[in-house]
Amino acid sequence: MKFFVDTADIAEIRELATAGVVDGVTTNPSLIAKTGRPIREVVKEICEAIEGPVSAEVTATEFDGMIAEGEQLASIAANVAVKVPSTWDGFRACRALSERGLEVNVTLCFSANQALFAAKAGAAYISPFVGRLDDIGLDGMEVVREIRAIYDNDKSFNTQILASSIRTPRAVTKAAMAGADIATVPPAVLRNLAKHPLTEKGLVSFLADWGRTGQAIL
Repeated sequence: MKFFVDTADIAEIRELATAGVVDGVTTNPSLIAKTGRPIREVVKEICEAIEGPVSAEVTATEFDGMIAEGEQLASIAANVAVKVPSTWDGFRACRALSERGLEVNVTLCFSANQALFAAKAGAAYISPFVGRLDDIGLDGMEVVREIRAIYDNDKSFNTQILASSIRTPRAVTKAAMAGADIATVPPAVLRNLAKHPLTEKGLVSFLADWGRTGQAIL
């Protein structure tokens, strides 16, 4: 499974990119707003910092506006993936933008039926928001499993499942087991994937034993 980092913080992205653990970046209007900077400037810097796809989201809610904004965003860099919402106009825009050779990430997906529409519209990515489904008492990962089954049943679909609204390392594991192609996570969650208390405990023990030998490798 690939990892996308869900942030618009260029310093975080550059640091994580040097570790070789980031395959792409996802942003949204809320994340861009936190930077306090112009969207074109932020997206351009991110695209220069990472080779993988960088999702940049339209803010228009009707078809013509989505097309205009999507083309504008795509003009920033070759690795921009245009994000559109899982709405009727969003699916129409996905079809139109995809036919123009652009990668489209259909976001704010909360059902397998929305994911089916996105795939038929030619989406490169579908982003089910598992955490937000969990928040209202539903099983977000079940939606990922349903989408996986639907996509596997129709070999003409090329849409990748991008599990979103991921908040814990355990949720990353569940997403991978459910069949997600990608998980997009905040920087803190990505770093926590490398941590385990028993690893830290074992390291302390090993170093204590080594110290008692009085040896040095160098």
